[in-house]
Amino acid sequence: MYDFFERKKRELGIELNEVQKKAVMQTEGPLLLLACPGSGKTTTMIMRIGYLLEEKKVPASRLKAITFSRASARDMAERYEKFFPGHPPIDFSTIHSLAFLITRTYLKKTGTSYELLEGNKKERAMLTKSSIIKELYRKTMREEGTEDDIQALLTFISFLKNRMIPHSEWEHVKGPFHNAGAIAMQYEQRKSMTPGHLLLDFDDMLTIAEQALRCDQKLAELFRSRYDYMLTDESQDTSLVQHKIIEHLVKHHANLCVVADDDQSIYTWRGADPDYLLDFQQVYPDMELLKMERNYRSSKEIVEVSSEFIKRNKMRYDKTMHTINDTAGPVVMKQFESPKEQLEYVTYEVLNEKNLSEVAILFRNNSSSTLYVNELHRRGIPFYMKDADDKFFSHWIVEDILNFMRLSFNVERKDIFAKVIMKMNVFVSRHMVNHFVNTHMTGNVFESFIQSTELKRSQVEKLERYQEIYDKMSSMRPAQVIRMIRYELEYEEALKSRAEKFGYRIESLLGILDTLESIASQVRTMVEFANRLKELENAVAEAKYNPKDNAVTLSTFHSAKGLEFSRVFLIDLVKGIIPSEEDELEISAMEEARRLFYVGMTRAKRKLELLSYRAMDGKTKEDSKFLNEVRGILMKSEETKKPQIKKADLTIPLDPDGVADRDELADGMIVTHRVFGRGVIESIGAEDIQIRFGDTVKRLSLETILSRRLLKVMAV
Repeated sequence: MYDFFERKKRELGIELNEVQKKAVMQTEGPLLLLACPGSGKTTTMIMRIGYLLEEKKVPASRLKAITFSRASARDMAERYEKFFPGHPPIDFSTIHSLAFLITRTYLKKTGTSYELLEGNKKERAMLTKSSIIKELYRKTMREEGTEDDIQALLTFISFLKNRMIPHSEWEHVKGPFHNAGAIAMQYEQRKSMTPGHLLLDFDDMLTIAEQALRCDQKLAELFRSRYDYMLTDESQDTSLVQHKIIEHLVKHHANLCVVADDDQSIYTWRGADPDYLLDFQQVYPDMELLKMERNYRSSKEIVEVSSEFIKRNKMRYDKTMHTINDTAGPVVMKQFESPKEQLEYVTYEVLNEKNLSEVAILFRNNSSSTLYVNELHRRGIPFYMKDADDKFFSHWIVEDILNFMRLSFNVERKDIFAKVIMKMNVFVSRHMVNHFVNTHMTGNVFESFIQSTELKRSQVEKLERYQEIYDKMSSMRPAQVIRMIRYELEYEEALKSRAEKFGYRIESLLGILDTLESIASQVRTMVEFANRLKELENAVAEAKYNPKDNAVTLSTFHSAKGLEFSRVFLIDLVKGIIPSEEDELEISAMEEARRLFYVGMTRAKRKLELLSYRAMDGKTKEDSKFLNEVRGILMKSEETKKPQIKKADLTIPLDPDGVADRDELADGMIVTHRVFGRGVIESIGAEDIQIRFGDTVKRLSLETILSRRLLKVMAV
């Protein structure tokens, strides 16, 4: 059997390690193959398929490979054709594609017609999943749903179906806002209101396929008999209903290879079920377990730190990722004074990189990308937007700010006034606003509204004050206008009320305002500001769909999974962002957030930089808990590797000229250490300081440095 591996080594130059070879040859029965980042899982999977074809003589038509995305399916098909060009094609597909085939067969058998709400190129403009949800939201909540509201509801419905939660429990499951479960049930009822006809979304394909395989034994046997061997990739991202479909299909032979990494399960919010992997043996008692722990991607330092970091999670298989790769320098940690300084640092570092396609800037939230888009575009640095769902420029807050500005150009426009008055914290009703819009009164909208509407004295006083503000607004710079909208027109207060009512994260909403203010600070007029937003929106679209060859990648941690880069910046690593405040409320959420951070770390091949900042908008920011965990790992590693480092003699009297205040120190400053001599400060953390003395970088206790006054600043 080992002749197969020798032959492939000669033909393809591929040499598998012992665990990979075992994974290839373990073809019979259930196999759970845990693959650490960069462990060569795709190569191993394709070699396993080749082994079944060439050594086990299994016909290609009897094999089925299921992937998480269409892109993965295409990648595997291309890799297979390259490795085994003389063999017939293998059926590579997504689980949704397979489920839709089963669903179509079942509905045809039962005489049920259907219409697709998603993925149908011929779909009618008014009959989509999103349009139905918007209509039901409007009727239930008695107001228009924002894009955030609708997206949260769509994700919630998908979660309910993928977790196979019974309809009877939907209204009792905690949703993104009050009545989310009720709207979800109304949506299900709407889709089946016509007898003998169904409206189907992507998740219905899964639930109906699972039901068909479970309840219709003839149909189940029809699909079970098609394949003798099944393989699933990225199974940590698979939901309960998807796992159940696979269970039904391999019921007779159980020849199933599940490739996964429980440490990279980061999609529970949309229904992924990492617990299923931990309970795999309960479903398949005779299963074999193999662990591919060798990392071929990253440097020794990155692998060691990442491996130790993820071990802080408890709900996981015991694994120790390792590598024989060379060292490439330490993992870098930097704390800046502000997000602006962080942005400037990353920008200048990127400017010095020749191969931008090997550089990535990763972040937790998509809103973080806009400042980098603005700066990279301004400096002519090409970039690629990995996330195709970045809707910053169409966000309702952006539209609100533009509407506030539009009204300043013509304070007689009732249509614009109707859009912003509900956002001014005046507490008027929609009925009042509609009544005013339908009157024949003209002129200044503030005066007209006061005259035509029965208001409290406090409301009249607010509107009169707002009118005075608008009298000054048209001549002001856009950044000043945004601050005026936020604080004097009390838009920020209105946002806080809305966030509390609908369960939004106020920090995210305020972050959008901060970003807009930063962009506005670079232009002189409101017209220039609006034009700049449109220009950036076009640049983002270009970067997503027609990127230049040599471009730096901007991506969320989620979307970066599966990618790799020589140099990776993880930005905005402060408390409240990763982990978020919600993450810290629950152990399982914290573990998923740690897995997400781990995914970000393991994208780097040679250089990994973890960046944070001390303050934002005058408010002190703490480093992320995860950043502190990494710092602890690095310090422990440093102590272990260098026990012989000479410690300063603390019996020497204090130097009155030595630095005693942290604020007197800064990155890049030339200093003299009492023991180690002349050096340059590389970074200052919460508890330690890194100083380069010649060719050596030392990490020293900041408290000791300051309390003993061991440093003196050198004159330049």
